[in-house]
This record gives sequence, C-alpha cells and structure tokens, in this order.
Amino acid sequence: MTRVATETEQLRSILDAAYNQPSWHGTNLRGSIRGLSLEQAAWRPARNRHNIWELVVHSAYWKYTAWRRLTGADRGSFPLEGSNWFRRPEQTTERAWRADIALLDRMHRQLMEAVGRLTSKDLSLIPPRSKVSNFALLSGIAAHDLYHAGQIQLLKKLSRR
Repeated sequence: MTRVATETEQLRSILDAAYNQPSWHGTNLRGSIRGLSLEQAAWRPARNRHNIWELVVHSAYWKYTAWRRLTGADRGSFPLEGSNWFRRPEQTTERAWRADIALLDRMHRQLMEAVGRLTSKDLSLIPPRSKVSNFALLSGIAAHDLYHAGQIQLLKKLSRR
C-alpha cells in the first residue's frame, strides 16, 4: 500500500521546489542565482532599483520572518541589521556575495526545520499578531521565492543588453 504524504510533508515539498529542488515550473530561487557573477548580482537596471543581490537578502529575510512567526522567536535575531530591504553590496567582493548566498541557504534550512516540526493541525493555526494561518504564510513563502526567481531571471537578461 502506498503511503500518502501528510500536509506538512507536501508543504515542505512545495517549499523546496520553489527554493532548490527540480520542478515542472522551471527555475526556482536558488537555481536563478546559480553561477551568477559578482557583477551580475550587483548590477542595477536603473538608479534606486533593486539588484539581484538585494533580492537574495530580501528573500532570506522573509524566510527568517516566517521562521520567527512559526517558532515565536524574538524580533531582531536576523543576522543583519535592518528589515525587509538591505542595500547591497556593502562590499563588492566575491566573499560578501557568497556570504549572502550562504545566509539565504541557512534561512531556508532553518525554516524547513521548523516546518518539519509542525503537525497538520498546526498548519491551520493563526499565530499571535498574524492575520494568516501557518499554511497561508508558508505557501506565501513558496510563492515569494518563485516571484523573485522570475525577477532575477529578467534582471539577468536585462544585464546582458
């Protein structure tokens, strides 16, 4: 008899497909930055527009925010100072770019560990100070990853003009 995946397992699969696992929809967030040069990551399409590097750190921040809401962790525990959008690059070095990619990977792993501890019942709960259920929050993170993956793909094409 075939075992049916729990809702939590299905959601973890959706989150991973949007982040770094093969799926039908094409490039996911992690795939969109694979092999990207420092110059491509820092390139801006226009003044006061976000670059790929900033999209990466922004995505890491929202994975952290979802993790914090699921775990009840205190605000202000994100490794970088600030919230939502972080001006990048502060230092235009390969090391700084790789550190921010590692931050994105770390925030994804941290979130996935928290999701792995949820029960199906937990998915329908609305955390304190939130307007949406844990399921809506997490499915939103998957959509957020894919939204920014698409932006990154477009920025890469624009940067080659």
